[in-house]
Amino acid sequence: MSLLHQHVQREPFALLSRFLTELYASLTARADALFELTDAMLCADGPVKTLVGLALAPEHRRGHGALYAGLNHGRLDVSRLRRSLVSVPLPKAADDRLVLAVDVSPWLRPDADTAPDRCFCHTYGYGDNKHLMIPGRPYSIVAALETGRTSWTAVLDAIRLEPGADVAAITTTQIREVVDRLVAAGQWHAGDPDIMIVVDAGYDAPRLAHLLADLPIEILGRTRSDRVMRRPAPSREEFHREHPDGGRPPKHGGEFVFGKPGTWGDDHAATVTDTRRYGKATARVWDRLHPRLTRRAAWLDHTTELPVIEGTAVRLQVEHLPSGGDPKPVWLWWSKTGATAADVDRCRQTFLRRFDGEHTFRSWKQTLGWTRPKIRIPEAADR
Repeated sequence: MSLLHQHVQREPFALLSRFLTELYASLTARADALFELTDAMLCADGPVKTLVGLALAPEHRRGHGALYAGLNHGRLDVSRLRRSLVSVPLPKAADDRLVLAVDVSPWLRPDADTAPDRCFCHTYGYGDNKHLMIPGRPYSIVAALETGRTSWTAVLDAIRLEPGADVAAITTTQIREVVDRLVAAGQWHAGDPDIMIVVDAGYDAPRLAHLLADLPIEILGRTRSDRVMRRPAPSREEFHREHPDGGRPPKHGGEFVFGKPGTWGDDHAATVTDTRRYGKATARVWDRLHPRLTRRAAWLDHTTELPVIEGTAVRLQVEHLPSGGDPKPVWLWWSKTGATAADVDRCRQTFLRRFDGEHTFRSWKQTLGWTRPKIRIPEAADR
């Protein structure tokens, strides 16, 4: 059916046209082969199962030799492509806040014994539903999250993690560069709400908050349920009142043990939300909690006094699970303090949106065939 020209929304087509122009300009070698490969992948009739099968798509007008030559010998101006990705309109939360999810997805290559730069990737549910370490190439992905009844994400960056890499340091640099590009592109201005960064339990959220304290961001990360944190140290007046004989004031307050309710005390704020599948969802927060750092692991080379990184602990608990199993609480750590009831709900909803990234990875692998090719060269895998 044809459409009258006045009924066609021109701005989305113009936006797509500008982005495709930038994408083509970012391909500095074997541009036609790589661009047509992208078209073939997006226009394939059904899930992509083989790389060579894309050469048969009408959108790919070259032979399969040009397809492999494009991946193996093509060139991509990654910096220009990254700037193009942050220049398009991005999804925002209900309070007009940018929300970015950071996660790692592996490209497993257990049988590629001669492929260079493989490292062990942590997987769950692979095989007999077990936690396994399988050789492959992990990629750190940063994506902006949507709102509402959708699972689409806007991917802004991807970096392959090399063997022996400091994942926390690379993630810190990656987040900093993405935020700097967002500010340069006008996606964030002074006075706007801070950008929310959501991470899973594999990241040290307090360390990320400390290393990125100069950026307009908030860190929200899941933490282990056996974590122990400390309350604020008592003031000098309180200390001398309890210890009239004097002594050195402590740097940390009492323990807050996630697994021991007797150490929690009164919560700072709480909300209860009725859900259709999980019953009542209760969120409770405790203010100004921090981990007690020691000079080991990530803080081994820290030359100055170890910082006190205060934040808010959030405990999420649902009434029941759809499967009938025993619901376990989820603990989060938020890099801000003084949470209100609105902040509690925002943290809860933002963390649940993080799972949209899992749908993105599933779409890449099962529909677009990201991990189908048996590519040996790491740089070709990056392209």
